[in-house]
Order: sequence, then C-alpha cells, then structure tokens
Amino acid sequence: MKGAKLILVEDDPALSELLEYRFTNEGYRVRVTADGDEALVMASEDLPDLVILDWMIEGTSGIEVCRRLRRDKTTAHVPIIMLTAREGEDDRVRGLETGADDYITKPFSPRELLARVSAVMRRIRPALAGEAIEVGDLRLDAVAHKVERRGQTLQLGPTEYRLLKFFMESPGRVFSRGQLLDGVWGTGSDIELRTVDVHIRRLRKAIHIDDVNDPIRTVRSAGYALEPV
Repeated sequence: MKGAKLILVEDDPALSELLEYRFTNEGYRVRVTADGDEALVMASEDLPDLVILDWMIEGTSGIEVCRRLRRDKTTAHVPIIMLTAREGEDDRVRGLETGADDYITKPFSPRELLARVSAVMRRIRPALAGEAIEVGDLRLDAVAHKVERRGQTLQLGPTEYRLLKFFMESPGRVFSRGQLLDGVWGTGSDIELRTVDVHIRRLRKAIHIDDVNDPIRTVRSAGYALEPV
C-alpha cells in the first residue's frame, strides 16, 4: 500500500495522533482533520485513495460527509471506512446504506483497522496492493510492469502505462482531462490539457487489437472512461 493517500477524519486528538503514526509507518500518505467541512475540501483538492471517517466530528457530520462524497462524481468511488461509537444495528445499516465500504465501532484496535483498510484497498484498488488488475480483456501486472490483452503482451510507453493503470483502477468512471492530468502527471503540473488527448491516442494505438472494440470511451464535453470489453 506504499504511497496510498489517506484522509483521516477523527476529532479525538489522542486517537487521531495514534492512527496517523500507525498508518504513516505503514507507508500511507496521511492527511488529518477533525472537521467534516475541511475533509470535503481536502478530498476535492487532492483525490484520496481512501477516507477513514468518524461519525461524530466537528462541522458537517461524518454521515453527511460520506453522503456528499458519494454524490460527487469525482469522489464517488473512493473507499470509505466509518468509525463510530454507535453500536446499534440501525446505525450500522445507515452507515453502509449511505455509502461506507466498512464500519468499525469504538473501541477498536489500530491493528484491526489497518487490516480492514488493507482488505478494502485490495478489493477496490488492487494495484495499490501490488496485485494484478483485470478490466475486461485487459490485464495489468503492477509488480511485473506488464500489460496483456487477450494473452498478447502489449508495449506501452511509461506515460501510457500510468494512464492505463489510472483508468483500470476505476473502470467505467469518466475522468475529465484535468482529472487525468492531476492523476497521471500530478497536481501542479504545467502540462497542457491537449497533451492528455495526445497520450489517449497513443494509448489507444498501443492496446489496439484487430476486430476488437476500443475499451476507451470518449464522453463528449466530459472526458474519457475505460470500459470492459
């Protein structure tokens, strides 16, 4: 999970400090806040790989933060683990129905939370766990740095590889050129938006197989998406 970006939203200073320490030691890049409104700003400014979200926090409640993250197409697919002292079945159901991927009641052990986070990340973002990703007939092995389509090994340049990996981590999701620029080239990049189109064309060429549909879908006025073929 090294390098995965995590937002921790927790208003208990001691617990927050402990979890930040544990996750940082595991290689996560952790940003911390006790405020729901600030958490939403953080998520919009730099898309996280996962959010750990306490229910009872300052400002906007955790359950409402979860709801808003799910409503926003940019953050709709970000894994969310909710932390709460609420133990009732109704509360658990409400949290999961709102969009949380997992739900942990307090008190809990940091070791258990680390294990839950790893499990969610393996399931939803397998490339961050060093595992192969498969979307339709495409297979990307992040450890071997190898891409195959229908058994054929594909030759991709480094930028096209990163672009395909970014797409495959969120299949079906439409990304704007700006989001692709931030996700593949990094925030603050001075690369022009039209450069994205150039690399999309190169990627399409690299993964093309005769008589097989193009998995990259152009969405007019919105951007691009990778669809299973």
